[in-house]
Amino acid sequence: MQENKQSPEVQRELPENPSLGAAPEPQCEEPPAQVEPDRIPGLEETLRQAELKAAEHHDAWLRARAEAENVRRRAQEDIAKASKFAAEKFASAMLPVKDSLEAALANENQTLESLREGVELTLKQLASAFQNAGVAEENPAGQKFDPNKHQAIGALEAEGEPNRVLNVLQKGYLLHDRMIRPAMVMVSKAKES
Repeated sequence: MQENKQSPEVQRELPENPSLGAAPEPQCEEPPAQVEPDRIPGLEETLRQAELKAAEHHDAWLRARAEAENVRRRAQEDIAKASKFAAEKFASAMLPVKDSLEAALANENQTLESLREGVELTLKQLASAFQNAGVAEENPAGQKFDPNKHQAIGALEAEGEPNRVLNVLQKGYLLHDRMIRPAMVMVSKAKES
């Protein structure tokens, strides 16, 4: 292959052929259109407003977060206080019962009848305190045996249906329908033939 070697003067005179891969010379164009001057301050103002809103939202978020933390802390304190002083109402109801028992022991000149009356009044005070606290008595005499509410101590042969409560040795107690002490009972069993 022969290369066409031309002098630099000739190369300058020859027009460039785009098909030969030479880059066309840029033609003189108008300078790029400039952004309108009043439009830039509008964008800057919009950006400034957006930054202010973002700062407001961030401040509101920080305040809400602090408030949520305060509510959580107060709730924990309330739970701790409720747990610590849960028996306060019941203890206040028990104080008159204790006072009555101490007064009965302090009186040395009592008859059997006055002592009995005092014990009955004290028992009424105690029953009233239990009722106000939601403590209910479970006396299952004659009922069908319920292992959720009764504790069978023994079984006796008896007429009639088996698994009936014959004797109550110790009453049971419920606190708002929740068993706090089952009744100790004797239950019936079928007679052996």
